[in-house]
Amino acid sequence: MSDRLICQVYRSPRRDETYLYVDRGEGLARVPEALLERFGKPEPSMVLVLTPERRMARVEASEVIRLVREQGFYLQMPPPRDPSMLDLYRAPTEGRY
Repeated sequence: MSDRLICQVYRSPRRDETYLYVDRGEGLARVPEALLERFGKPEPSMVLVLTPERRMARVEASEVIRLVREQGFYLQMPPPRDPSMLDLYRAPTEGRY
């Protein structure tokens, strides 16, 4: 089995920063129906050639390859929000700034 995987990446129309990686040759065939219902109608985003050495921002490419081969997909969720950053957008509750 090759270390290379050609992935089709889909964007969720319902959830910002949520992506579904699948083997381009298999498409969405192995993605559970319940996941697709929550994800929304998958919107094609890009095609990537993944190798274990490829640098990715949020996950190791080797982990994406492993999960796509084992379960048929990899679901990338948005990063957790930092609660302290939310304070920047709250209105001040006191009269001083």
